[in-house]
Amino acid sequence: MNALQPTVFVVDDYAPVRNAICRLLRAAGFVVAAFASADAFLAQYDRGAGGCLVLDLAMPDLSGLELQDILAQTGSMLPIIFLTAHGNIPKSVQAMKHGASDFLTKPVNDEDLLGAIHVAIEKNRALRREQAEISEIRARLATLTPREREVLDYVIAGKLNKQIASDLGTVEQTVKVHRAHVMQKMKVHSLAELVRLTQRCGIGESVR
Repeated sequence: MNALQPTVFVVDDYAPVRNAICRLLRAAGFVVAAFASADAFLAQYDRGAGGCLVLDLAMPDLSGLELQDILAQTGSMLPIIFLTAHGNIPKSVQAMKHGASDFLTKPVNDEDLLGAIHVAIEKNRALRREQAEISEIRARLATLTPREREVLDYVIAGKLNKQIASDLGTVEQTVKVHRAHVMQKMKVHSLAELVRLTQRCGIGESVR
């Protein structure tokens, strides 16, 4: 399965519903992978796969909500569209609170399902782009020497070169050199840009 190609994963223990959804989605041009149970899905699940998950709420063994919890624990970015034959409001609220993309009642309207899938796939694309960008920023951070990383922390906290030199027990010219290396390695041209990048990785004003 191509990890770069969005796939709609369908998990439903009731074959007639599962097959009908797959026919609809394939006719609409989606790549589909269908499973009769949550366990069967987990056995082949690839965290790198993009797309979304159309998931039956009530299934034997692992329920849809239980699968949602397992995927959340693995850091999955697959948006989940829940399907249920039971208009169970508490479970619907629970699913949405845990990050479900949508919650549709069976028999589901074709247009509603297709619309929900389009929204979920776009959401997944945005999440994957964001993760790729953050991974790139972290890779740049990893190229910094321990001293350059110290200087970075001081710089984004708004410290002047003179203050940094005093705190680190060095001279201002050395700090300027480290600072230039930080800007070069982080591929930024301004302090504002550096602050934005580090904030995206959860690095804030940690220096007193």
